[in-house]
Amino acid sequence: MVVLSRLLSCMSYFHVFGFDLKVGHLVLMLCCCMLSEIPMNWFINGGLMEKKISFLRDRGKIWLSWWEKIPASGRKIHHHYYQYIGSKKVREKSWWRKILIAWVVSWVFGSVWIFLYMSSQATEKRKETLASMCDERARMLQDQFNVSMNHVQALAILISTFHHGKNPSAIDQATFAKYTERTAFERPLTSGVAYAVRVLHSEREQFEKQQGWTIKRMDTLEPSPVQEDDNAFEPQEPSPIQEEYAPVIFAQDTISHVVSLDMMSGKEDRENVLRARVSGKGVLTAPFRLLKSNRLGVILTFAVYKSEIPSNATPNERIQATHGYLGGVFDIESLVEKLLHQLASKQTIIVNVYDTTNLSDPISMYGPNTTDNGMYHVSTLNFGDPFRQHEMRCRFKQKPPWPWMAITTSIGVLVIALLVGHIFHATVNRIAKVEDDYREMMELKKRAEAADVAKSQFLATVSHEIRTPMNGVLGMLQMLMDTDLDITQQDYVRTAQASGKALVSLINEVLDQAKIESGKLELEAVQFDLRAILDDVLSLFSGKSQEKGIELAVYISDRVPESLIGDPGRFRQIITNLMGNSIKFTEKGHVFVTVHLVEEVMGSIEVETETSPKNTLSGFPVSDKRRSWEAFKAFSEEKPSCSQIPLSTSSETINLIVSVEDTGVGIPREAQSRVFTPFMQVHTSTSRTHGGTGIGLSISKCLVGLMKGEIGFVSEPQIGSTFTFTAVFTNGHFNSNKYKKQQINNHSKSVSSEFEGMKALVVDPRPIRAKVTIYHLQRLGIHVEVASDLNQGLTSLSSGTAVITMVLVEKEAWDKDIDLSSLLINKLRKNDKVDYPKLFLLANSISSTKTSAPKSIGYTPNVIMKPLRVSMLAASLQRALGVGNKGNCLNGGLPVLSLRNLLCGKHILVVDDNNVNLRVAAHALKKYGAEVACADSGKKAIAMLKPPHNFDACFMDIQMPEMDGFEATRIIRDMEHDINGRIQHGKVPKEAYRNISNWHIPILAMTADVIQATHEECLRCGMDGYVSKPFEGEQLYQEVSRFFKSNSLCAH
Repeated sequence: MVVLSRLLSCMSYFHVFGFDLKVGHLVLMLCCCMLSEIPMNWFINGGLMEKKISFLRDRGKIWLSWWEKIPASGRKIHHHYYQYIGSKKVREKSWWRKILIAWVVSWVFGSVWIFLYMSSQATEKRKETLASMCDERARMLQDQFNVSMNHVQALAILISTFHHGKNPSAIDQATFAKYTERTAFERPLTSGVAYAVRVLHSEREQFEKQQGWTIKRMDTLEPSPVQEDDNAFEPQEPSPIQEEYAPVIFAQDTISHVVSLDMMSGKEDRENVLRARVSGKGVLTAPFRLLKSNRLGVILTFAVYKSEIPSNATPNERIQATHGYLGGVFDIESLVEKLLHQLASKQTIIVNVYDTTNLSDPISMYGPNTTDNGMYHVSTLNFGDPFRQHEMRCRFKQKPPWPWMAITTSIGVLVIALLVGHIFHATVNRIAKVEDDYREMMELKKRAEAADVAKSQFLATVSHEIRTPMNGVLGMLQMLMDTDLDITQQDYVRTAQASGKALVSLINEVLDQAKIESGKLELEAVQFDLRAILDDVLSLFSGKSQEKGIELAVYISDRVPESLIGDPGRFRQIITNLMGNSIKFTEKGHVFVTVHLVEEVMGSIEVETETSPKNTLSGFPVSDKRRSWEAFKAFSEEKPSCSQIPLSTSSETINLIVSVEDTGVGIPREAQSRVFTPFMQVHTSTSRTHGGTGIGLSISKCLVGLMKGEIGFVSEPQIGSTFTFTAVFTNGHFNSNKYKKQQINNHSKSVSSEFEGMKALVVDPRPIRAKVTIYHLQRLGIHVEVASDLNQGLTSLSSGTAVITMVLVEKEAWDKDIDLSSLLINKLRKNDKVDYPKLFLLANSISSTKTSAPKSIGYTPNVIMKPLRVSMLAASLQRALGVGNKGNCLNGGLPVLSLRNLLCGKHILVVDDNNVNLRVAAHALKKYGAEVACADSGKKAIAMLKPPHNFDACFMDIQMPEMDGFEATRIIRDMEHDINGRIQHGKVPKEAYRNISNWHIPILAMTADVIQATHEECLRCGMDGYVSKPFEGEQLYQEVSRFFKSNSLCAH
């Protein structure tokens, strides 16, 4: 597609060649149609269509499916092209032949350029390879030379210390020869070392008597080929008279023939000696033929000073402090040859080493003296002597190979260009067909889009038309429940309500599945309290769990933030589906929900799962929950250590992992692969036995995916199942919503503050179950002490230093030993304090609440029914302890009094064309003290809400005849905007409008439509909120609390 965009910019250049604008059209058409020609040819020639009559229709279907796979950018270019040229067809052939010729010629030049470019790239790469190899050899040679030079300098210091610093000297020729021979491995590049002492002319006679030989001159020796006799060179001529001499007194055995030679008598050696003692550093001679070996070499010379010479001594001071000169002989040819033998690729290049002190006449130190004007590389050598300059020159032995890559690539590009030209030629003849196919495809596309719109409208209509009468049914049943009914009638009404809610739930699931298939399901981003949501879900299933006598519990890690931002409704839907399935298929044992941060699980922080019954909630074995998440991508990476895990509570993104564990019948292994398939049941009899449609898990998987999470499970028949999913939320502390945050926190704080400072004793033999009880008590601010049995509990009561306010005993521990139970009751009653600790029993079912305590005791403990949740636990403790507010609670723990305080005395207009729904909504609002007026159409609502009016809010239905809620809201907002503008500009007095300068009545959409697009349309037209029918107390409270303040005077 990038090529297509470039071709668009180049179309104007075709005018230079005298082509018509059709040239540009054809080029663009060619690029768009090349994608279509290949599959079309395949379908035409593949023998897939038996009848030619149905060819066009079938090909249109194929085009429609193929077109959806083309990238959006390509479709857009193709679409704009056809909008521009319409139905023009290519008939003439002369102009596109010119294009074809220009195409071929341009690519011939292009292939030549590619050949030249790739050849130059190969040459550059060959140069880089040669440079790398040459630099490597130069670096190795320099490094080894520096090592040898350092050891020669160290030997100079040794002579200064032990020869001149000792009297008598600790070194003689034999000692020096032996030492240098044994330490030769430290100087791998030297062929020998020698020491020449400084002798003045006045000291010569005495020196020669001491040494027993005469100082001989060096410059009379003529180099000659290597001889086998080591004694073949014996200089006979003594050194001439001069101011000072430098005779060699110590020498390594390999160069012992230089003993007694005067280094000052040779030209190169004399210059070397004088530069060395003045500079105080090592200096090198120019390359020369070594004695005996007749090979090119250099001598490295260090001056040997008195030990007390200062570091900043002047040249004269250095000359006066000089004792002698230590020289190391380097055989350059042997040195380089030895180095190249160490490299496996030494045969690939030719190496030359030069002394370039005199650039006009460089001296070859190593390598063949062949001249080659081809490719070579120069690497600088630094041997420590700034006066002498050296370099290494390298070149390949073999000539460069033919550039086969460049040749084949350029020819291949030319062949491809010719093939494209051939395709160009074939495409022109078929553009007319492609245009017809495109028109047919666009018609099918329009039909598909129309079908998609119809499907969305059908969803909205079905949602509204089915839920609207159900709202009336459920509302009337709720109104009936508020009347005086006997027990049998209440049971009938509850049964009808349960059936109606089940039908609404089924409708919601089917609509959710339809929205998932159409890709219209979206998530909200609101602030919510995760713990409160799970308490609500527990309330839904508490009755079923108590009837079955199974444990139902929730535990949330302390590291999970109190406030999260996400979609609480969809999260509740996932938990409800998973918990509903677990309770449905569990007859004994437990259902246990845990929530942790992903980092906790990855770091194995307090979430290790063991299958031992002693470590489970109910004592029944469970499947290993770790197997349910082992395939998650979040756990496929290397697990960090505990110290490396960041505290997610301080970050903006929160990654949760939720597990729902049960001890039910499990899922057969042959059915586990289709668990998440929509409308699939494990057995055909499952729906008849347990109910359900088989789409709950499918919807849950989709919702988890929208929350950027994963879901998995592990199940063992007759042991149980564990479903685990992850979800990504935002930390509510970073993006807080004030009114919702206040609503969540104020209620929890008001409850927990009543129990601050209290201490409870929990007696439970099961650690995990005790952990759940501690979790709920600590949410109320109660300090907890745990005992594993009644004996330990009695000990804690007797020896405890802190005052225990309450004792909570698990029914299992209570019934285990009646005598200990009686003893515990007596212990509590005999407490000296007036307010002795209150005793509570924790029971699973109604049948288990009958305590086995002896009748003679005359004391009945308080019973708290499980599952535990904060609102229920707080109410039970408040009743027993006589503290706090004992009022009723509404859904999710919100007091009924809260809604009454908000709505009491408020004037509210309800607009709905359905008389039943109108009565239901009015009754629901009047129940909380509101003064309600009704309107059955949008036009009446507009008339009643024309300022000035005395209404505080309006609940408006969306789908109404003549004028729907959207249009009515827009007109009301326009009226308010017009009046506000007139008041602000002083055109009308504010007193005429009840002294209100900014009219804006809160309008809440009231509809049975659950489509997300409807919610968005409500906000766009000017509505302030959204209430789904039938009314839910919690949702109603959340919406009206945004506009109304609580009126404490209405609390009665």
